[in-house]
Amino acid sequence: MTRGGTTAALAVLALLLSGCAEVGNAVDQGSRTADKVAVCTEALGLADLNPLVDPARLKARAEDKERRLRELAGDVQDQDVKNALLGMADSYVQVQKERIEDAGVVAQWVQRNVKKLDALRAACG
Repeated sequence: MTRGGTTAALAVLALLLSGCAEVGNAVDQGSRTADKVAVCTEALGLADLNPLVDPARLKARAEDKERRLRELAGDVQDQDVKNALLGMADSYVQVQKERIEDAGVVAQWVQRNVKKLDALRAACG
């Protein structure tokens, strides 16, 4: 594994773990409806991308994540959460179009996706 690939994988893992902590806080506070919390929990669980798998499998996973995020957006009433979910879905469309074999491309995607993930966390918080 290249140094860039390792860095990208660690960045993705950090994003996923920080997202789970945010959802846990929302549940503990009891300040959100069960539906919103359930949607946010699932969406944040989808926010990973493992660059260590072959490119075809990576693109297939990105397609599945995009589809699921769009379904979740259809299930939630909160417009901020819906918009954040659609933004995340769009980021997975990007992955499907990129030359994902390059670890640098994955790292760039992670950097761009941080803002979308932050928007989702804020909407879910």
